[in-house]
Amino acid sequence: MSTEFHNNAESFPELMTETELVEFLRLPAVSKSGDYSNVVANLKRMRDLPCIHICRQALYPRESIRRWIAEQTEKENGR
Repeated sequence: MSTEFHNNAESFPELMTETELVEFLRLPAVSKSGDYSNVVANLKRMRDLPCIHICRQALYPRESIRRWIAEQTEKENGR
C-alpha cells in the first residue's frame, strides 16, 4: 500500500475542518460508513487522531495529521 499523500496536500489549509479532514484522509473512498463524523470520532478516541479545539470547533493541523499517518503506517507495517 502506498503511503504517498495527495499531490495537492499543500492545498489543504493548515488547520482543517472535519469536512476537509474527511477529504484529506479519503474516507469516502475507503469507508462504507455514510457517517464520516462517526469514523473521525472513532479515530480520535481509538487511534489518537490529533486535533485542537478553537471555539468548541475541532480543527485538525495538517502537518500533525501527516505525522499521525506516518506513525500509523509504521505501526501497521511493524506487525
